[in-house]
Amino acid sequence: MVVGDTLLDRDVDGAVRRIAPDAPAPVLDEEHVEERPGGAGLAAMLAARDGHDVALVTAIADDAAGRRLCEMLAAAGVEVHALPMAGATPEKMRLRARGQVLLRLDRGGDPHPPGDMPAGVPELLRGAKAILVSDYGRGVARHPDVRAALEASGVPVVWDPHPRGPAPIRDCRLVTPNLAEVKALAGDAGEGTMLTTAQRAGHVLRQRWRAGAVAVTCGPGGAVLCHSGPTPLVVPAPSEVDGDTCGAGDRFAVSAALALADGALVSEAITEAVAAATAYVAGDIEPPVPLAPPQGAEQVIAAVRARGGTVVATGGCFDLLHTGHLATLRAARQLGDCLVVCLNSDASVRGLKGPDRPLTGEADRSRLLAALDCVDAVVVFDEPTPEAVLSWLRPDIWVKGGDYADGGPELPEAELVARWGGQTVVVPYLDGRSTTRTIAAARAAAGSRR
Repeated sequence: MVVGDTLLDRDVDGAVRRIAPDAPAPVLDEEHVEERPGGAGLAAMLAARDGHDVALVTAIADDAAGRRLCEMLAAAGVEVHALPMAGATPEKMRLRARGQVLLRLDRGGDPHPPGDMPAGVPELLRGAKAILVSDYGRGVARHPDVRAALEASGVPVVWDPHPRGPAPIRDCRLVTPNLAEVKALAGDAGEGTMLTTAQRAGHVLRQRWRAGAVAVTCGPGGAVLCHSGPTPLVVPAPSEVDGDTCGAGDRFAVSAALALADGALVSEAITEAVAAATAYVAGDIEPPVPLAPPQGAEQVIAAVRARGGTVVATGGCFDLLHTGHLATLRAARQLGDCLVVCLNSDASVRGLKGPDRPLTGEADRSRLLAALDCVDAVVVFDEPTPEAVLSWLRPDIWVKGGDYADGGPELPEAELVARWGGQTVVVPYLDGRSTTRTIAAARAAAGSRR
């Protein structure tokens, strides 16, 4: 459920080639117009695009802009429960040239209190997995019947506040102001860094609102989570991106609410929300899959081969990354100009190691490997052996650890690699380091403590 104020956002993009003859103002030649729901409507659409059933409680006027909003929301699969609105549906129009905003035009004037809440909304709220209140200061979040229904819902509530809006209801699971909003709402005019200001003002508002936690969003600085403990959780953005930040706060709040609906801890929800908002600003409106395996092996290999370099590949399960793995990977990387790791998928590991393995999922294993400075790309494969992925990668050198040294059996992939002129080698392996031994030692230690 999303509750709050909906606006009609319109972006007019064009080109400026001249100055108006009657005023010192640029003339925008219109080339493209994009309309979309804004405010709570945008939040609801984002949640629907994530594949969720979404209902929106909002106020919409009976005018052309209101009818257009209803059409777009219905097309996105959002179920609308509208309070009647006196006056005009609010509109925000941005005039842009090459992505640069020249002017924003607002329509709709001062907000009027919305009319009666539709019947059945309290039951819908009680049946929701989570509720996001997207307050844009136009009256829905202040409506007494709406607030009473929210307080009685018994559902985790995420509240995205507005300086002109009311205080959140008591016992919200999470409140998500941005840094400017938290300073205005807390009356914090003090000096300090972004972190100290967010922490100080966030704790003031958490106590004032009696909220479970306050997450202060700080743009490219990520988010600062103020909870019951004295030490805040700082979640940095996963990368620096350039792009249009309009709607990033809605993307953050939606992702946090959806994560809480799925049972995540607040700290986990904030981490997912920061990643989702970063991707949104970068231009990817779809939410990133948490801890998704990295891509790009084909591009890495193409770049190396374009300059006449040597492609090296190795493979394995890498269930619990240890120093033996690191020694093998570093040695392999020194043999060429890039190292691609062929990683057994979860299904492949279960087939090789048994139903209790892997201990670490393929997404996490892939991310850990990709974070090493000696690894250039990771490719996950489902088969028991890497022949299929090797036939695609066609590395110049295929590397295995020292298990096959000292006259042991011939590597099963050696014949395949030789078909395209590749070479198979074995690199030194640190004796006594293995995932199986590590797991056995941990289980033995746990058993002795019992």
